[in-house]
Amino acid sequence: MNSDVSDPLRPSDHIDGDGGGITQPKLGVIGWLRWGWRQLTSMRTAIILLLVLAIAAIPGSIFPQRMADPNGVTQWQTDNPDLFPVLDAMNLFDVYLSPWFSAIYLLLFISLVGCVIPRIKHHLKALRARPPRTPARLQRLEDHREVTRPLLPEAIEDADAEASRSIDVAQKQLKALGYRVERYDRGRTYSVSAERGYWRETGNLIFHLALVGVLLVVGIGGSFAYTGQRVIVEGQTFVNTLLDYESMNRGRFVSDDALSPYAVTLDSFDVTYQEYGSAASGQAGNFSANVSVRENGETSEDAVRVNHPLGVAGDKIYLLGNGYAPTLTVRNAEGDVVYSNSVPFLPQDNNMTSLGVIKVTDGMPQQLGIAAFFYPSAAELDTGAFTSAHGDLLSPLLTLDVYEGDLGINEGTPRSVYVLETGELTKLTGRTTDVASIELQPGETADLPNGLGTITFEDEAPADATNYSQSVKRFVSLQIHHDDSAVWVLVCALLALAGLMLALFVPRRRMWVKAIVADDAVHLEYAGLARGEDPTLASAVDDLVAGHARLLDVGRGPRAFSDPVEVTDPSDEDTRK
Repeated sequence: MNSDVSDPLRPSDHIDGDGGGITQPKLGVIGWLRWGWRQLTSMRTAIILLLVLAIAAIPGSIFPQRMADPNGVTQWQTDNPDLFPVLDAMNLFDVYLSPWFSAIYLLLFISLVGCVIPRIKHHLKALRARPPRTPARLQRLEDHREVTRPLLPEAIEDADAEASRSIDVAQKQLKALGYRVERYDRGRTYSVSAERGYWRETGNLIFHLALVGVLLVVGIGGSFAYTGQRVIVEGQTFVNTLLDYESMNRGRFVSDDALSPYAVTLDSFDVTYQEYGSAASGQAGNFSANVSVRENGETSEDAVRVNHPLGVAGDKIYLLGNGYAPTLTVRNAEGDVVYSNSVPFLPQDNNMTSLGVIKVTDGMPQQLGIAAFFYPSAAELDTGAFTSAHGDLLSPLLTLDVYEGDLGINEGTPRSVYVLETGELTKLTGRTTDVASIELQPGETADLPNGLGTITFEDEAPADATNYSQSVKRFVSLQIHHDDSAVWVLVCALLALAGLMLALFVPRRRMWVKAIVADDAVHLEYAGLARGEDPTLASAVDDLVAGHARLLDVGRGPRAFSDPVEVTDPSDEDTRK
């Protein structure tokens, strides 16, 4: 035989083979747009975008965000002055308002909508469609059962009627089990086709629609929401107006007069500490900011606790932090009071060692800046430095370093009240100077250097106090949040959970029952088919066979079938009586 004939043909040897590569048609602009839309609206892309969105949200939990913790952003900037501008340019302190996060958010929204709408159309069409015809050979299915029911002599003439009635019983049985049923009879073959489990796809669609709802509600609701922060010292009052907030982040549709009128006064702050000397010494327990709320001419008393926000006029007031606010009075050389205020000090550790800044802008020859450390329970280290051994007021001590010069306030540049920029200032006390830092306990007064005047650490305790427990005021950091969309987010989340449960636990399956008259008997076939994994399908077919047998034999009057009834399982060679 010729070797050319026996050799296998190569693609280029065929009549239509040219030996070249595949030439693809040019898509053009419309074609590329259609291709891009199909890629964007695929379920795979939606899952990838959802994962990318979750990853993009991680920096929001690592770095403090301006909308939630502006003081934390300021502190981060102070601690990392070189790295802060780089990260700030990447919007890592405004993650959820950044253009790149919004782009991912919008792409995910479009992708989900593009995925869900075609599936809804397909699902509605499937719901209106009839169950499929009964396969001609049910025995090819894995979960298949056969039952032969011999007829009594007097019922042989009505064999077709008995077979039809058997399928009528099966039809009612399947319908009672929640199946959609359709009858298919042909000649002397009678059958019913049934299917169920469309709630599975319905749950899947509900889940995805709920995700779209969450994205939509968060996106729109954020435009009508606002979040503000305010630090309040004991005895002070906060009025819910824009001017009284220390920082405010509001949606683009929040007007200046959108805030509800009310006032909150911090009456006292309660905190419990583990006793000094115990294993958990210094650890704080319960926090409670006791407040008076004035709204619509009425005053009520309530409390703000950690994880228990206070609701006022649609706003939620959260307790973010707390600390000490020593009251300091500064007098000039003539004895005139040039500064008197309770200054919030920022805690630096678990024992409430706190750092504060005092800025005296008027009444002195030059502006004064004072960097102070407050120790609620002062203890001296071997190095001579102080630390706080406990968070409660056991032996409070205040140390102050005084600076003189231009504080930069008159330039119009915003300056943080918690930061003292010493670059243009001259240090008068403390390290690197010949004058020791000023040390004060509540009620004590010390002279300022160079005869500038005096400074007093006021004792706020009542006259009959026997210890320092009430000598220093406390402050709280409150966050006021208003978001009417929170309820709808919860509704969408619950719908998503319900849809997910339906999609996971509702099986999608089809059942068939067929009856054929032959050899003076009715031959019944049962079969089931699942879409996807369904470990309970075999037992469901067995239950169908057993239930159908009971319904055929019970409550029918004279019997048409003789005993015994033979049940044959093609997957088992044994025949059960």
